[in-house]
Amino acid sequence: MSLASAFIVRLGQMFRDPPRALVRLSIFGGLSLLLILITWKGSTSLSYSWTPPISESELKNISQKAKEYAENPVQAPHKILGCRLPIQIVYAGEDDLPKKERDRIAKLTGATDVEFLDIFAIFDDTSLKLKDGGWAIKAFALLGSHFEEVILLDADAVFIQQPERLYAQTAYIEKGALLFHDRLFWQHAFKKRHEWWKDQIKEPSAEMNKSLVWTEDYAEECDSGAVVLNKARVSTLVGLLHVAWQNTYDVREEVTYRQGHGDKESWWLGLELGGSSYEFESHYGSMIGWGESKGANVTMVCSFVIAHTDEKDKLLWYNGSLLKNKRVDPDGYEVPEYWMMDGKWHKGRTKDDMSCMTDTEVLELTDEEKRVLRESIEIAKEVDVALKGAV
Repeated sequence: MSLASAFIVRLGQMFRDPPRALVRLSIFGGLSLLLILITWKGSTSLSYSWTPPISESELKNISQKAKEYAENPVQAPHKILGCRLPIQIVYAGEDDLPKKERDRIAKLTGATDVEFLDIFAIFDDTSLKLKDGGWAIKAFALLGSHFEEVILLDADAVFIQQPERLYAQTAYIEKGALLFHDRLFWQHAFKKRHEWWKDQIKEPSAEMNKSLVWTEDYAEECDSGAVVLNKARVSTLVGLLHVAWQNTYDVREEVTYRQGHGDKESWWLGLELGGSSYEFESHYGSMIGWGESKGANVTMVCSFVIAHTDEKDKLLWYNGSLLKNKRVDPDGYEVPEYWMMDGKWHKGRTKDDMSCMTDTEVLELTDEEKRVLRESIEIAKEVDVALKGAV
């Protein structure tokens, strides 16, 4: 059954069991406002209006396990890059981020415009099951935020330019939704996944027809470490509701997380099936890291992270933390030296092995880019010391 058909099948049930059915529906058109009003729990701390003042924010998704990586981006963009956006840290109940930990983060130097949002103050978790849902919280974090224009970030996102630059990208201004590409891996390796996508999308948009995942059968389309949406646009909001539906418990267990890795593909698919306008960055995921040798003739760059550029092909941010290998060494900070885009990816043999890029120009980071990352690392170390001292 297609996701569009699921909407029709569930329509009759909607009126018999509104909250449960509405959370699970595939969302389209005129039902979107009704769905918001019924699905949202009453809350005195947050409100939603169709016409509030323009309000922009960074929205950081955080879990207890990722806490140490989230605390660093709270400070670095503000202290080094001059970011002036307010920050919301979203968590799934007291067990996910206890008050003691929230207080420690709030007391960090420079963390003056940070607020915390318990997602359960907005949504009933009975059918969503976000408490143990991992990535699933992200769509609801963006939906539940009281800001209209939102940058949703994973906790380990690292910025080289001001986060505000995301709002200045032409793609975002014109489309209301800016997404970022994953790496080009595993061509022709997931036949059933592609067959399912083709079955769902009968009339692909112009953006879909530009996709190398769609046209050339690469495995993964989206790096959801950063998602930029303008919820004030009704069409964008409709697409976001579809994304959220895909991340409800029943749907993600039966479909979404079987057809892709976590929430990643639900973002473009929800916007596509919701008829929303959106645009990806121009390039598929870039590489930022270190040369395979210390010599002058570097032809391969390797790391554990994925880099992304702005519309002028300048490094903007990367996904994976300031640590060289966060799985192995929680104190192993190191400034990357080189980056590449539009080259050939070579996947690491295991999760503990770096991936690499070849077959394109190797670019050295500028002095300014290195300064930003070097100072970000210094702040991260200071935060680590401060938090350890507060235990």
